[in-house]
Amino acid sequence: MIDDVALEQALDPLVVALDIGSTATRGGVHDASGRRVRGLQHKVPHAFTVAGDGTSIIDPEQVTAEVTQVLDAVTGDPRLGTRIAGVAMDTFAASLVAVDAAGRPLTPCFTYADSRSADQVALLREELDEPAVQQRTGTRLHTSYHAPRLRWLAATQPQITGRATRWWSLGEYIWYRLIGEPLAGMSTAAWTGLLDRRTGQYDAELLAAAGISAEQLSPPRDMTETVTARSRPALARAVWFPVITDGYASNIGAGALDATVLTAATATSGALRALLDGPADPLPFGLWNYRVDAGRTLLGGAMNDVGRAVSWAQATLRLGPAPAEVLSAPPAEATPLVLPYLTGERAPGWVGETRAVFAGVSAATGPDALFRGIIEGVAISYARVADELHPAAPQVVEVAAAGRVSNDQPEWLRILADVLARPVTHVTRRRATQRGTALLALDVLAPGADRAPRAVGRTYEPRPAHAAYYAERRLRFAEAYDALLRPK
Repeated sequence: MIDDVALEQALDPLVVALDIGSTATRGGVHDASGRRVRGLQHKVPHAFTVAGDGTSIIDPEQVTAEVTQVLDAVTGDPRLGTRIAGVAMDTFAASLVAVDAAGRPLTPCFTYADSRSADQVALLREELDEPAVQQRTGTRLHTSYHAPRLRWLAATQPQITGRATRWWSLGEYIWYRLIGEPLAGMSTAAWTGLLDRRTGQYDAELLAAAGISAEQLSPPRDMTETVTARSRPALARAVWFPVITDGYASNIGAGALDATVLTAATATSGALRALLDGPADPLPFGLWNYRVDAGRTLLGGAMNDVGRAVSWAQATLRLGPAPAEVLSAPPAEATPLVLPYLTGERAPGWVGETRAVFAGVSAATGPDALFRGIIEGVAISYARVADELHPAAPQVVEVAAAGRVSNDQPEWLRILADVLARPVTHVTRRRATQRGTALLALDVLAPGADRAPRAVGRTYEPRPAHAAYYAERRLRFAEAYDALLRPK
């Protein structure tokens, strides 16, 4: 299958899709079929600023400049003329920037991995009925979400909260800087943890707990609620779409368009997700269920440390060229048991302040065995989410794995299939999230156009010979989690 197309053969309308992830800002031009236009793609790497106290932030002005650089790079070809009909953007979810009355940032962008509000999570769990909150908003009380983070800011930086007039996501801030409109898609609003998943309105109890009003948040918009803006010449005819979350875009880009396909996102962070018609009812306590448009919700659970755990292992252990062989080898009892929570746990336990645990490490344990243990721990983390997801989405027939880790280390999908005990199909298309953002814009601009099929590689089948090993390993993982990490 041809994954990209020359500009001369590209089908109108064209769209620019921007994807702001944990490690880079990316963007490119796509044609009406969803194919990337060859040569009109650009990437600017970046990294979160992190610290041992749970800090995880990035400068919103820096990312705004990166988006500008990407737009300049992908729209500068004079052959484009005014063929671009839309500009859409997704960002990593659960971000927060405080802004003043003039739209100036008062804080850095707090990312989903910033866990400094752990004490406020504990207090909110005492004040509120967390299961009832989750059934309304689709989210647990956790350091990723706005209510505890805003409480933490009020307690630690009251001068900031006193001056803040708006609380935006990173994408809203960027759009305000570029086009004067902080457009928030429904999914962006849902990932605040403050949105009622049934009504699409902000939840009054959570707003009061957070200490803000609904007027300080952007109203959630459907993808059809676009705006026009004066920009560079190539975008003279383009409309600008509300900012959506990368999780929603990833599902669409991986071809997971209904509840029969479970997407395993394998980027810096990871997730298991299924797209449902309407809310999951009842919602399993370990999962989230975000409203993404007027009719659909996204059910699943996320993990902070997937590609981040792989990158940490490769850098810390100074691995050579052998990891692929390590991943394809049969399991070994001497492999350390690893609970890979380098930056805290999200689903299914939601212990944001927890950190990684290594067990069974001896003087004989080498870097390859440690690496294998980390990968097995990541796979078990996915399986723990899958266990919670099954009752709410029993019709799943396929697991589609997409993202950097699967593309760079496809052999790890053997382990994931073994641990999940179901086949896993590798979605080989790079930038699946960016493609999903383009497709959602094209659903508005060119709803009748044929879409190019997703690019897939091998389907990895679970190996019965390994079933007993991973069942025992999962049991040990659960025992270690309950003994060491579960809140008492």
